Amino acid sequence: QLVESGGGSVQAGGSLRLSCAASGYRYASYCMGWFRQAPGKEREGIAALYTAGDSTFYADSVKGRFTISQDKSKNTMWLQMNSLNPEDTAMYYCAAGPTMLCKQGNWYRINDYWGQGTQVTVS
Repeated sequence: QLVESGGGSVQAGGSLRLSCAASGYRYASYCMGWFRQAPGKEREGIAALYTAGDSTFYADSVKGRFTISQDKSKNTMWLQMNSLNPEDTAMYYCAAGPTMLCKQGNWYRINDYWGQGTQVTVS
């Protein structure tokens, strides 16, 4: 089970920190990522990490503004979002998939487990 939290409304230029708490599976061996979907747009992979290592991955659209991190002892992943702009408005989801997706650089194909999503609105 994946449970996101931390979404909300913020003004352009502001920051938010999303959390994804994982339970019910062996957190220490997955490729986990953050995705977002705005109304009328396709779902977009924005960041991912390999829970058993230090590798992180970012989409160009968020590189330099967003930071993905984790606390393995708490089975929790975060997404620190800075310099938000209205184009970042979307429902944000965390997801988990097999480690090979991270190792092969195909993290945007994570699709095994999904959270319920948390809304981020930037005005």
